[in-house]
Amino acid sequence: MLFQEKLKLLLASQYVCLYVVTEEEERFINTIQSILKTQDTNISIYFWDFIEGYNNNPNYISQESRNPLGALEFIEKQSNKNIKLFILKDYHVFLNDISVIRKIKNLVQYLRESNSYIIILASEIQVPRLLQEVISIIQFPLPNYKEIRLELQRLFDILHIDSTSYIDSLCLACQGFSIDRIRKSISKFIFSNKSLGSIISILTEEKKELIRQTDVLDLYTIKDQWEDIGGLDNLKLWLSKRAFSFSTQAFNYGLPAPKGVLLVGVQGTGKSLSAKTISKQWHLPLLKLDIGKVFASLVGESEERIRKVIHLAEQLEPCILWIDEIDKAFTKVSVNTDSGTTNRVLSSLLTWLSEKRTHVFVVATANNILSLPTELLRKGRFDEIFFLDLPTLKERYSIFKIHLKKVRPLTWRSYDIHSLSQNTSSFSGAEIKQLIIEAMYNAFYEKRDFTTEDIIYVIKESIPLAFTDQDTVLSLQNWAKTGKVKLAS
Repeated sequence: MLFQEKLKLLLASQYVCLYVVTEEEERFINTIQSILKTQDTNISIYFWDFIEGYNNNPNYISQESRNPLGALEFIEKQSNKNIKLFILKDYHVFLNDISVIRKIKNLVQYLRESNSYIIILASEIQVPRLLQEVISIIQFPLPNYKEIRLELQRLFDILHIDSTSYIDSLCLACQGFSIDRIRKSISKFIFSNKSLGSIISILTEEKKELIRQTDVLDLYTIKDQWEDIGGLDNLKLWLSKRAFSFSTQAFNYGLPAPKGVLLVGVQGTGKSLSAKTISKQWHLPLLKLDIGKVFASLVGESEERIRKVIHLAEQLEPCILWIDEIDKAFTKVSVNTDSGTTNRVLSSLLTWLSEKRTHVFVVATANNILSLPTELLRKGRFDEIFFLDLPTLKERYSIFKIHLKKVRPLTWRSYDIHSLSQNTSSFSGAEIKQLIIEAMYNAFYEKRDFTTEDIIYVIKESIPLAFTDQDTVLSLQNWAKTGKVKLAS
């Protein structure tokens, strides 16, 4: 449902105290005014802020400035019979005052009888428990694709710049931006004296900065390709079938948007690399969530952070949201032993995973699935769960070939890859890469090129994780054999 329709419905249903979450006051006010223009009835609108008080009418200019309680008392003094909207800016910072809480509760019946409505404009959700039954929260979304396109076209028309060949790419790059940030980004481009083609890189940097401000999300620039992963053919095929699932053609076909995938298995088998290559293969931005940073010391802050992450990811759709090592944050033990914080954060995440309709594809990775809460593994959270085991002989051959090609693109055929593959039966892909690097260091120290024999020497000197943590690896492999999960290879 569009925000305008949702707001009209709430007002028509006598929701007299609304809490609108937004940082775009000017755009919200313009939206309200455009809604009012479509109404046949007379509607009076009042604006209040702490410094200037009520300020859009000469009859009450500066009234109740620096007086939050007086701002509410002012509402009762308005006797005209029109529908009245009282928009209170940043009023959420006063909601914990007991006198404000009591006054709002006392006002509710009066508001209904006098066709009056309070709209609190706030940049974050801070509603005390005593007002949760009185106040209805509504999120004012960032501009959609159509609004972004109209704003960009308006700006380029003013600047007499032909943006026809770039407009679609620019609209996608601006998703997740406020109108004000779009204008600032275009201004930065103008003063940079660069070509129009360079504006995409400017917008990308702006988006990275915006995402970094959350302190828990990061925007990745990806260079890895499918070809950089050895094996995992089943996973690659599954993902390839969904590569265009966010396209208009898929929507017209009736395909539901895929929710995501959970990648589990032995450390170093390519889970994180797979997450990165999905972004590259699908041509979608990759957001990495540092799940550990979600948890904060203040009561309620962790839940607010996960809500902000979800909201930002949805504003940047279509995109990939990568939750690395999710098992480090959510375990059967932590969910039950930390006063409920982890449980509440997990509950918010699970609800979103089950109900989301936006084009955000979630890729979660875990080393130890056996410790994850069972509700996270239930069908409906992810489209599929894949197990990434230690590479087979054929996959090890591919992994050696990939890494040797990168470091010796002209002479990689001189290495006995078949022999190397046979001698690394318990090594993961990450460990194989490290074997080559270690052999290179040894040869470089001796001022010569490294050989197959150098790698074999390192293999004999190395102890893979499959031996040092044998019990965990075996338990994961045995669990995968139960048929509860798809095999990536």
